Amino acid sequence: MQATPTTADLEARAASRFAQYRKITDRSFLLALFGMAVPVVVALMERSAPPPLLAVATAGAALQFVLYMRLVRAGLAGRVPWRDIAVSGVLAAALAWMTVTSPVWAVIGPFWASGVAVCLSSHRWLVALSLGGGVYWGGLTTLAVHADGRRVHWFTPPIMIAIYVAVFAMSLYANLVLKRMWEMHQEAHAAREAQARLAVAEERLRFSRDLHDLLGHSLSLIAVKSELAMRLAERDPERARAEMADVRGAARSALREVRAAVRGYREVELDAELAGVRAVLEAAGVRCTAGPPPPGLPPEVGSTLAWVIREGATNVIKHSTARTCRVSVVSYGGSVVLEMTNDGARPGRGEGSGLTGLSERVGVLGGTLTAGPHGRDGFLLRAVVPLGEDA
Repeated sequence: MQATPTTADLEARAASRFAQYRKITDRSFLLALFGMAVPVVVALMERSAPPPLLAVATAGAALQFVLYMRLVRAGLAGRVPWRDIAVSGVLAAALAWMTVTSPVWAVIGPFWASGVAVCLSSHRWLVALSLGGGVYWGGLTTLAVHADGRRVHWFTPPIMIAIYVAVFAMSLYANLVLKRMWEMHQEAHAAREAQARLAVAEERLRFSRDLHDLLGHSLSLIAVKSELAMRLAERDPERARAEMADVRGAARSALREVRAAVRGYREVELDAELAGVRAVLEAAGVRCTAGPPPPGLPPEVGSTLAWVIREGATNVIKHSTARTCRVSVVSYGGSVVLEMTNDGARPGRGEGSGLTGLSERVGVLGGTLTAGPHGRDGFLLRAVVPLGEDA
């Protein structure tokens, strides 16, 4: 039997999915960090520079990786850490000179710019980063080629600059896509929460509107008739009695309308009570499974069973050390049978006033209610209510 999900279940699942996607986003940026770190480690292992310079470059690269993650986390949170941007920019520009010793160090530039792009997502900044980074790192690479003893042609600098501009642009775009996906997930999560709040607000508005429509006219009539009866009480008692009779009729009519409206609300009360009981018990540390009730139950039967479930859940929390609870509502042999079982029942638990009141409620519908020990340390609450010939 499939359990009915509660509002708490749905919220927990949404929060879990949100947290899981946050982890996926963080791991995606960490993977990019790893991809940038590997070439730098390879360059350090080549020992193409004096040991003191390599030691300084290693410390600078480690700090750059830390600043990259700080930039990413700040950007995902919607902040612009100007100090980290400036420090990491100066550090990246300094580390870029290591390109003279090994071309692998050129990855530091696009790596730094991709972290900044998460914080500064305007097109103006992205174009400036791509062009500025392309010119600076393209020029350094040309210088590194010249320092290596190879011939530098007149077209080498523009080609290098164009290549680096393209590399910078692709790095920026990749991180911006990840950031946009994260923002879209945030927006979807916020939209689901807003939708849930709106549904609750609309239900409250509907309930208040129904009560106003039902009682507004009747209460106004009762107030007017009562005031008139007070004025006529001494000079025209017969007319006053007639007015009070009208007041009594209006009150009874309003009561009937309210009962009819409440009966309509109670048609879904059993489903709501099952969901609410699951949420309450699980919040108290009791694992609760509850299957959906059979469809088409008469309103008075559903309402009575909802009261049984509510009282049963209260007793589970107050009179047991339960870890599990199971609720089932099934139709059987022209009756509907509700069973609520839990473990951890305390010895000497008897029938209290709450169960006595439930027995009276169930008895009005011609049903029976039993409660007592079940198994080694369990407790069983069972209600059987006939459905009638037309059910």
